[in-house]
Amino acid sequence: MNCEGERTASLRRSLRSPAAGPLDDEDLLSEILLRLPPQPSSLPRASAVCKLWHNLLSDLSFIPALGTPNRVPPERFSLQIDDGDRLYPHGCRHGFVLLFDLKRDQCLVWDPVTGDRHRVVVPPGFEEQGISNPIHGAVLRATGDVHFKLVLVMVDIDDEIQHRQAVARVYSSQTGIWGDPISTPLPPEAIQGWYHTSVCPEPSVLVGDSLYWMLMGNFEGILEFDFVRQSLAVIQVPVNMFDEGCCFTVVRAEGGGLGFLSVSKFAAKARLWKTKTDCDGVVSWGLGRTIELDKLLSLNSKKYIRILGYAEENNLVFMGTPVGFLMVQLQSWQVTRLSESNLYCPHHPFESLYIAEKGTGGRHDGAEIPHNA
Repeated sequence: MNCEGERTASLRRSLRSPAAGPLDDEDLLSEILLRLPPQPSSLPRASAVCKLWHNLLSDLSFIPALGTPNRVPPERFSLQIDDGDRLYPHGCRHGFVLLFDLKRDQCLVWDPVTGDRHRVVVPPGFEEQGISNPIHGAVLRATGDVHFKLVLVMVDIDDEIQHRQAVARVYSSQTGIWGDPISTPLPPEAIQGWYHTSVCPEPSVLVGDSLYWMLMGNFEGILEFDFVRQSLAVIQVPVNMFDEGCCFTVVRAEGGGLGFLSVSKFAAKARLWKTKTDCDGVVSWGLGRTIELDKLLSLNSKKYIRILGYAEENNLVFMGTPVGFLMVQLQSWQVTRLSESNLYCPHHPFESLYIAEKGTGGRHDGAEIPHNA
């Protein structure tokens, strides 16, 4: 092509697509976004400008220039409660904290960043059943959505016919309506003996399109709620947890899918399991890795270890050990000691990994929004 032809082709290209501006340069734009003020409303509003900005701000590698303590004021995580409230935490997800108000039979969905609180009256049949048969729940929302969904699960016991089934109901903040009950029968061994099978008090874990809770009692298993199929299912666990003296949690498996972590309390040994599917479509457990925690953490093997929490988005497990309160990354098994204290109380890690507009108009006044009140 001669010089005149090159100039003509260049002119045509310039007419077809205007020259990219400085805000279309991802590297330059990232540098600008990194310097936004640390107020919680800045990043959500910036993410709503266009798809490119949203993708950059949602990327896991995007870290604001200011350190973690300066991003969200600590006082935002102090919930003001009314006299007589009996609030119990049931986990955190997608920037929300879920609590149950046992006095009022309500769920409280709290956004610590904006201060917004949503109270949802539990549906009939899910009123607090007591310690022997507690209800449990989970909150979640889609990326970029201001609305949330609330899932409640429990074991329904009818002593007259000795029938036990797991039951779930889903609430949408967009419609303000609870869906119809969804149920699945429990295995026969769940109705034998005196120790009723119930949903374990640990928070749920979200893997793909499903939520998972541990079941405890006469039957040791995992309760699965599939959002796509709108169905419940019961899954066997890979080990006899109590006979082996294990603490355990559902996790996200390496490479995706459902995983299971068991830690022998006194043998200081961790086992990571994941589900696998054979050519006939049968799902089973396979042992992935075994970690000698006493060697990794320089522990006396007879000392007590306990799993205290799990952060699903970053695949982090929190453990109480004789050498302190530890955070362990399950892919790399990198260990961070968060405290030298021997903390053995449950923890609820707060993660907010995507950017979405918080509340209404980005307010931070802690407004309380009643639902089904």
